[in-house]
Parts: sequence; C-alpha cells; structure tokens
Amino acid sequence: MNRTTGDDGGHGEGGGRDRDEAGRARSARPRDGLGRPLPYGAEGVPRQPEGVVRGPDETLREAQRLLDAGMPFHAHEVFEDAWKSGPEAERDLWQGLAQLAVGLTHAARGNTAGGARLLRRGADRLEGATPGPDGAYGIDVGGLVAWARELAGRIEGAEGAEGADAGGRVVDAAAEAPRLCPRLA
Repeated sequence: MNRTTGDDGGHGEGGGRDRDEAGRARSARPRDGLGRPLPYGAEGVPRQPEGVVRGPDETLREAQRLLDAGMPFHAHEVFEDAWKSGPEAERDLWQGLAQLAVGLTHAARGNTAGGARLLRRGADRLEGATPGPDGAYGIDVGGLVAWARELAGRIEGAEGAEGADAGGRVVDAAAEAPRLCPRLA
C-alpha cells in the first residue's frame, strides 16, 4: 500500500498523509518546545510559520527570542528560512547557526552523540562562512564557535558520568542558549 494514500493516513483522519499542494509532507502533529511530536489532539507549542522572509536583524531577534525561551528547534526553523531566502554567499552562515540550534535541541533531548556532532558541524560551518555585506550582522561568530565546541565537549564528558542516562546529560536549552549578537542583549 502506498503510505501517502493509505486509508488512515497514519493519524486516523482518512484521506492520506498531510501534504501541501506540491506534495511535500506537512506535519500537522503538535510539537513540544523541543520540537518532539506529541499525540494528535494534544496541546503543543505553536509552530514557526515556514517560508517567512525576514531581514537579518529580524531573523536574529526572533531566533534569539526562541533560544532564550528554551525552544532551539523553533529557532532552527527561523535560521532555515534565512538560508533558503537569503543570498547564496550567506548560506553557510545561516546553516551553521541552524546546526547549532539543532545541536542544542538534541542535547536538550538527551541525545549526547547527535547533539555534540551537530554542534561541532555548525561550528565548522560558521568558521568557513562568508559574512554578509556588513560583516556577520553583528553575530559573535568566534564566541558561538567557542560556545558550541565547549558545550559539545561538556555533554560528551557527561555521557559516562555517574547518573547520566544512556543518552547522556540532558541540558537545559534555555540556560544553555547562546548569545547570537552582543547588541541583542
């Protein structure tokens, strides 16, 4: 059976999976603050609208607000919009920031290995990024690279620590949220 046209659509509503006009999967399932899917009908955190074109300052303000609120998964979606709508030359900058947000998301979910890997990947991408026309829009690239590498090392070091679960140390996403730009403080 083709799962995109199944009778129950995976969520009991009939008529197949939730797809947009282009046939791309659209997740209507509610999610918690770390982006984890919740059961249908549960009260979730409002999703970030997709495809929003923001200027760099607005992107950074919204992402910082979400990071400070302990919602790095949602901040990642804001950065994803920036890399998809921004100039090709800035793609590594916005993708690197998105990877840092996803790394923090995984670390907050207890996925030590995945979180550390994504934090380091984002740091590497940021180091090689071409800044925007006005520098890196005030982004503390060096500070973010250092933060990501330090957090990756700390969560990996906690993996074998007494009391750490099999997924490693769960971090508090809001407490660990990085400062993207000193001017946003």
